[in-house]
Amino acid sequence: MPILWCNSLKKQEVLEVNELSVSAYDRPILKNITFTLNLGEALLITGKSGCGKTTFLRCMNRMHDLYMNTKYEGEIIIHPDRINIISKNIDVVKVRMRFGMVFQRPNPFPKSIYENVAYGLKIKGIKSKSELDERVEKALKMAALWDEVKDRLHENAYILSGGQQQRLCIARAIATEPDVLLLDEPTSALDPVSTAKIEELLGELKNVITIMIVTHSPQQAARVSDFTAFLYYGELIEYDRTQKIFVNPSSKITEKYISGTFG
Repeated sequence: MPILWCNSLKKQEVLEVNELSVSAYDRPILKNITFTLNLGEALLITGKSGCGKTTFLRCMNRMHDLYMNTKYEGEIIIHPDRINIISKNIDVVKVRMRFGMVFQRPNPFPKSIYENVAYGLKIKGIKSKSELDERVEKALKMAALWDEVKDRLHENAYILSGGQQQRLCIARAIATEPDVLLLDEPTSALDPVSTAKIEELLGELKNVITIMIVTHSPQQAARVSDFTAFLYYGELIEYDRTQKIFVNPSSKITEKYISGTFG
């Protein structure tokens, strides 16, 4: 059973996305996206290649700021303080600390297992050795990795298998206790056994943290997510419970995508 950092698992709002539009070099990528995501929910973002899935995910932690000529419109409100994280006046570094990010391929730092997890904690200003030890252990336990690495914490993270490295990246992402965990195709580079472990882990984590995940696997979506957002050429075509969308979608476009008619 993972250690909880949330005081309550009541369905309170975590994110409000209001008429979000994103363009790059004046080319629209996302168009008027609107929905609400609650604490303890896992959201799948799906759609055919080029529909804006990864663009949307990376809006959350302002990664597009690293590229020129990207323009945001609308709002992404994060609770409980109701900060619009795409405001021009926001502290982007503080915004990024409220989101954990896990990429398609495992990308541990060329450091020890311990230092990988402690990295973000040190950036947040935690200096106490005892507190760092406690938080690193807690994150590794939540990532279902502690028992496998507790005797090797000061060895290089590259000694781990691909699946272990991805779980280490998840531990690194959640160590700072973010509001939302973002995952971009987190199992696409892993074998079936490692994929099953990651899926089981996400099933546990969504009880204590809000999750947003991009995946092309309908089977994985059904196993992991509570809600699904289906994007089509940058527009949000349908947003509903995952079971509803995969069994009885409201849109013909969604039905064609789910059935494999196009995609």
